[in-house]
Amino acid sequence: MNGEIIMVILIIIGLISRSSIITTAACVLLIVKLIHLDRFLPTIERRGLELGLLFLTMAVLVPFISGRISTKEVWETITSWPGILAIAGGAIATMMNAKGLEVLKIDPQIIVGLVIGSIIGIIFFRGIPVGPLMAAGLTAVLMKIIQLILGRFM
Repeated sequence: MNGEIIMVILIIIGLISRSSIITTAACVLLIVKLIHLDRFLPTIERRGLELGLLFLTMAVLVPFISGRISTKEVWETITSWPGILAIAGGAIATMMNAKGLEVLKIDPQIIVGLVIGSIIGIIFFRGIPVGPLMAAGLTAVLMKIIQLILGRFM
């Protein structure tokens, strides 16, 4: 019953913060649990991230396949300073995501803090939750910084 209560709380928080993503995710999981489809929860947990990333990537690639972005525009973009910085940003982000995945594998309960932090970001800073990997990656970097600082003072 504990998980159901948490989902109801997340639904309420999602509604208050106008976060349709949190509200919908919590509703779907609550429905899965209430109609006794629990056997699918491990699959959702294991493959949900991949499916979400697949749809996110597809959404980003639509302008290419629809012809709204041409090969010439791509070349002009990646050879400009903002384009080069975007390439560097993308590389750094994927490295952080890999570190985030490591943190989530080693310490899966950290997801609670990531969800709470995401909710705070949505409610108070009008943030947009794009997934736990980047948040976990940033957490991994912050943990490393704290370890380095504390290591110097101990």
